[in-house]
Amino acid sequence: MGRILRLPKPDCKGLMPLEKVISQRRSRRDYLPDALTPEQVGQLCWAAQGQVGRFRTVPSAGATYPLELFVMSADGLFHYLPDKHSLEELTSEDLRGKLAAAAWGQGFIEQGGATFVLAAEFERTTGRYGERGIRYVYMEAGHAAQNIHLQAEALGLGSVAVGAFDNAEVSKVLSLPNHLEPLYMVVVGRYRGDAMR
Repeated sequence: MGRILRLPKPDCKGLMPLEKVISQRRSRRDYLPDALTPEQVGQLCWAAQGQVGRFRTVPSAGATYPLELFVMSADGLFHYLPDKHSLEELTSEDLRGKLAAAAWGQGFIEQGGATFVLAAEFERTTGRYGERGIRYVYMEAGHAAQNIHLQAEALGLGSVAVGAFDNAEVSKVLSLPNHLEPLYMVVVGRYRGDAMR
């Protein structure tokens, strides 16, 4: 187990109305070379998988919570621990180039401030719901990713969804155990077109 980095407490009030966030959200791929702040990373992790009481910020079939969230940046690779609102450092190596290669050369992955990778242990949900649980896991990944996109917009950051990648190669880059399958990546960063935001 790597070192544990406690994240700043999430802001549950925000400064932008939800309707404005929804209306402004766009896929953005042209990033400035700025790192995300601990506050931004913490807020994005919390939006995707944070705890609110004994539940999470996204719906989960039967509260089975099949998703695991990983954060990759220039500082390394981290695993989000929802119950501690902390990051577990998995490596301090900058793996963004390898992740971009695993996503068939999508270079903006290497340029963004951070990439949030949602992986799933399907058995947590299919063990309860059978084959239909597969659908529930994909639905939950969509809920979590949309929260990341909307939270990024509310923070004045750009984001883009990435679904085009080689599962086996992404798993290798992240050193995922066999029971976890990567489903969805969201790249987040300071958007070049919005440098004044």
